Amino acid sequence: MHGKHLISVALLWAGLTAVGELLVFADLFPTVGSHEAEDFDSIFRFLLILGIPVFTFVIAVVTYAALTWRIRGEAPDGDGPPIRGHGWIPRIWLAITAGLAIFVMIHPGLTGLAKLQSSATAYGWGKEEADLEINVTAFMWQWTFDYPDGTQVTISKGGEVVIPVDKYVKFNVNSIDVVHSLWIPAFRMKIDAVPGRTTFMTVHPTKLGDYRDDQSYRVQCAELCGLDHGKMWLPVRVVTESEFEAWLASLKSQGN
Repeated sequence: MHGKHLISVALLWAGLTAVGELLVFADLFPTVGSHEAEDFDSIFRFLLILGIPVFTFVIAVVTYAALTWRIRGEAPDGDGPPIRGHGWIPRIWLAITAGLAIFVMIHPGLTGLAKLQSSATAYGWGKEEADLEINVTAFMWQWTFDYPDGTQVTISKGGEVVIPVDKYVKFNVNSIDVVHSLWIPAFRMKIDAVPGRTTFMTVHPTKLGDYRDDQSYRVQCAELCGLDHGKMWLPVRVVTESEFEAWLASLKSQGN
């Protein structure tokens, strides 16, 4: 019977692991709109590939044990005797899981952070030099985006954040009241807006996008900041460079 149980759990584990690993490569992620999003999705898939066998092993053992040795009939008056792990199976399990934990802390943990952070003293993510720099001010409960030519975008002026495709765009972010967080789902990038400190994140959009077609293209506050936190967002549109220049000129002609 002992061998039968081991084989049954192993087959259940293999089946669950196969399903989980197949789902890793299914097209279930939001739109990949930037170079950074490609990197983050690759890292996330890598972690899932490593973590799914561990997760499914636990699920397989717990499920099989619950179905096979569940109480039938009248419940006992007390707990059964404790079962303590011993032998080579717990030792191997501990070694594998500890090794995986240490491995992912180093790669992609430390190596990924080193790649993303331009310097040890920088309060932000990505390159410190960019083709376009936009100053962002967060406040309860909206955003203000100031472009280099003096154009200012808010929910009532311009009504959308427009950036050019295939350019490095740096958002310099600050807050005038509480901590907020600037997040654009299509780019997988997020940075806190901290009162008294300017943080930044630099993104490299790789495809055209528009909030009207894909809600991943939006600036969203990702830090609970009060009553209207959920309303603190703006549409994002990624356009060609010529369209971007025309959009800026259009806002200028309207007196913005």
